[in-house]
Amino acid sequence: MNIWKLVSVAAIGSSTLLLGYHAAHAQGAAAWCNNQHNMMRAIELLRRARGSLERAEHDKGGWRVRAIESTDAAIKETENGCAFADTH
Repeated sequence: MNIWKLVSVAAIGSSTLLLGYHAAHAQGAAAWCNNQHNMMRAIELLRRARGSLERAEHDKGGWRVRAIESTDAAIKETENGCAFADTH
């Protein structure tokens, strides 16, 4: 098999998995976020930002790790806000 064919198949497979993952998270958020579109979008963007931070090179003197921790906290707080709104 040609190396470029192998690379193409791998890229298509990865893209398909990534799109499925994002679709699953969006549907999950809709179920517990009671169609609060701004909150759902915030969670989505925070998760994407966290992924970018994870892929960033170097530790940046500890600031990258602190940013990841802060992003995790922001995701949790936003999820808590959705849960609160769904019960009140």
